[in-house]
Amino acid sequence: MEKFVKATSNNLPRVDIFMVHELLKRDNRFNSAEIAGVKASSSTRESYGDNARGYVEFKKEGPLCSVKARICPEHKVRSKAYTIETVINEEEETFIDVCCKDCAAGEGGCKHALAFLMWLNRRTEDSSPTEVTSYWKKPRLSNVGTTIKFVEVRQVSPQTRNSQQMKVF
Repeated sequence: MEKFVKATSNNLPRVDIFMVHELLKRDNRFNSAEIAGVKASSSTRESYGDNARGYVEFKKEGPLCSVKARICPEHKVRSKAYTIETVINEEEETFIDVCCKDCAAGEGGCKHALAFLMWLNRRTEDSSPTEVTSYWKKPRLSNVGTTIKFVEVRQVSPQTRNSQQMKVF
């Protein structure tokens, strides 16, 4: 039995949009009122999935590939990240299972699982044969509020020569 290894752009399984569509159509967890509509569309947006995704690892056992990732909560970025696990049959190009282990809505097909599915799909679409990217990183979303404590006016709007010459009465 193989151990999980750090995921990179050249060792992730291929996930196309048709695989994602078939999973969402087949799995009743993703057809509930809780996940449909606004939550689904907001969780699948690129800005959330790319910033919330943390450490990704995978292992292969024959045609099956298991991929695990940590997804940072969108509203409580200091909280413990959720663990998403997927099992993909690479020969049949189908998802066997997708689940979120840590969130309360995980049994009902949560938005974190959707965000990770769409992230996997985007990584398949933008892969380059010569470039290797490591996905073993802390999520960018978890850094919110850690570096900048306040913003000064001059940082928001750089002064131009005309604004420096204006006088306030």
